[in-house]
Amino acid sequence: MDLQQIAREIPDYSVFLTIDEMVASTHQLHADYPELTELRVVGHTRRGDPIELLTIKGGERSAFVFGGPHPNEPIGCMTVEFLTRRLCEDAALREELGYTWHFIKSIDSDGMRLNEGWFKGPFTPTNYARHFFRPAAFDQVEWTFPIEYKTLKFDAALPETEALMRVIDEVKPDLLYSLHNAGFGGVYYYISDRCAPLYDLFHQIPEWFELALDLGEPEVPFAESFAPAVYRIIDMRDFYEYLVQNGAPNPEAVIQSGTSSADYAAKYGTFFLVVEMPYYDDPRVNDQSLTDTLRRDAILKGLDAQDEFDDWTEAQLELIRADLTLETPISRAVNAFLKSGKSYREAERQWAATAEDTNRPATNAEVFSNLLSKPFYRLLMHGMFMRMLGEEVAAGNPSPAIAAAYAEAQQRLEEAGARLESQLNYRALPIRSLVGVQTCVGLATAAYISAQKRG
Repeated sequence: MDLQQIAREIPDYSVFLTIDEMVASTHQLHADYPELTELRVVGHTRRGDPIELLTIKGGERSAFVFGGPHPNEPIGCMTVEFLTRRLCEDAALREELGYTWHFIKSIDSDGMRLNEGWFKGPFTPTNYARHFFRPAAFDQVEWTFPIEYKTLKFDAALPETEALMRVIDEVKPDLLYSLHNAGFGGVYYYISDRCAPLYDLFHQIPEWFELALDLGEPEVPFAESFAPAVYRIIDMRDFYEYLVQNGAPNPEAVIQSGTSSADYAAKYGTFFLVVEMPYYDDPRVNDQSLTDTLRRDAILKGLDAQDEFDDWTEAQLELIRADLTLETPISRAVNAFLKSGKSYREAERQWAATAEDTNRPATNAEVFSNLLSKPFYRLLMHGMFMRMLGEEVAAGNPSPAIAAAYAEAQQRLEEAGARLESQLNYRALPIRSLVGVQTCVGLATAAYISAQKRG
């Protein structure tokens, strides 16, 4: 398998496909290869869209790949778009790997439709924020698998999650590949088990596409590192214990969700892979030179800024709460993130103040994570708050207070976006590069597992 040749052949995608375009493309592929592929409905979304599983017939091993585990993550959908056609066209590749492949292009099509406003560009952080949607934790397909652990009990699996569970139980995958995207930064990985022979490739493949590893702050403080930018998959039990150790009196209220597909598939001995791909980067995301800022101070300053933003949002909501009339996925998300955010940050504040590893000079990458990446994610939450108010206005809500709050939120979003963009030396990353990394890492991992199975 010549991974670098495959990398060179990835198309130069200029935009992301919409849900309807993805469905049409999948059906065309099935029509082009009717003997090789199988396409069947394995469930329906909350709004009634069919969830279609595309199977590419092959060897005895089983791989299950799904895109859009969060609906603001279409990079993985484009990876499925490329990978499914390549596997159909390349019999030698299928034979060498020895898998039967199963794909769901976008598991949360309902939520992804709410993101389509930015799929065709312009690909600026501000425009992304204007059209951004990410569900509340209890509405996230990837994080609503059942779990019971101490005071955490979650059994409200979404219809989309139940579809994933049925497929996992049916195909018992050797490889489960959940195609996630980060927002701003570099490439990083989550895996279920150590796989030292792959780490060099994990580090090299982004270089083929002129992408950086993310060597700043990990996504969560309790992430277990196997190698630079390579972490063990987040376990909700570890999250629970981290919250307990850092003073959260009700961890389940902060978590607000279940466990992941990785946890659910573990009973089959499945190897789980995530390649987190950013939309934007900056030269500072992997700069390991030291600053004169204490890492602890950078973390706490970032948390303070988030508290200020949430305080402003909550004050705005309090002024208009009596006039709100809608409950939508966006309003559910805004209210849920506000409810859990402060408790989560208090636990992180406790960790930052006491952890030995925060009492040292921060690298430029860590400063960037805390003081520039966090404002980017704050901008996205601001965009959702603005959209929540816009939904009320569009539905005909006559409240002058809501109209005024909507206008102010729009203005503040534009100002915050312009300010952030002026502080960044960012680039919107080429879609082909993002697809390339996910494709090549996925194929390399599949080959590694196949070799392990052969003994």
